[in-house]
Amino acid sequence: MLTYLKREAARVGQRCADSLSGLGFAWREESSFQQWIVANVVSASLACAIEMSAAERALIIGFGLLVLVAELLNTGIEAAIDRISEEHHPLSKKAKDTACAAVALTAITTGVIWLIVLIG
Repeated sequence: MLTYLKREAARVGQRCADSLSGLGFAWREESSFQQWIVANVVSASLACAIEMSAAERALIIGFGLLVLVAELLNTGIEAAIDRISEEHHPLSKKAKDTACAAVALTAITTGVIWLIVLIG
């Protein structure tokens, strides 16, 4: 049991290091990730400044973070496609465009939540 715990602790540590590396890469090299970080800081600040329920605040902040998750996945998909080939191909375009659409749809959902909270 102790061997298992040591092995898993090492794996968790490596996953944390890999995650920080991925976040650092996205921050340094992806301007869209930086833009979404700024949008999230503004959104979370407004969510804390405006009177709303804890559940509404959690939805807004949670979906803002989900936009970042979608952007990270989009970045990963684009990098994998570019690693395979930078040559234009319909399937590469499909993969990149649908990943981009996932980011857009997540951002739209976050905007809709904001509207519902503000109007409701």
